[in-house]
Amino acid sequence: MAAAIAEGVSLNHISRESSDIRRLANFYKEIFGFEEIESPNLEFKVIWLKGPGVAFHLIERNPDYNLPEGPWSATSPVADPSHLRRGHHVCFSVSNFHSFVQTLKDKGIQTYEKSLPDGKVKQVFFFDPDGNGLEVAGQ
Repeated sequence: MAAAIAEGVSLNHISRESSDIRRLANFYKEIFGFEEIESPNLEFKVIWLKGPGVAFHLIERNPDYNLPEGPWSATSPVADPSHLRRGHHVCFSVSNFHSFVQTLKDKGIQTYEKSLPDGKVKQVFFFDPDGNGLEVAGQ
């Protein structure tokens, strides 16, 4: 008998651990318009953000754990957004792609732009303040 397959699957949230969750929250609020929502009172600090169709849980980093804080804490960090197409990243879609990309550039955020082979979908790759890879797709 085959194992049961999950039904009604949807993305609930994405979490990011950070030593500065306020800085990270401000970035996602400023760049994507995420809204800060009520967070639970846990034994560690968290900030919960909500955006259209996705939630972000920003979690205070535990310095006693040996997890890397982000790609930039690796032994050989690479801060080149052109590498993100083949690396770990989270992708959002926007309806105002060109003005969104201009806003990133106006804020001094290093970007890498690409299009899918058919040219219909445009992509921009960049990093959040902790070095987590982001992609934004649009037309």
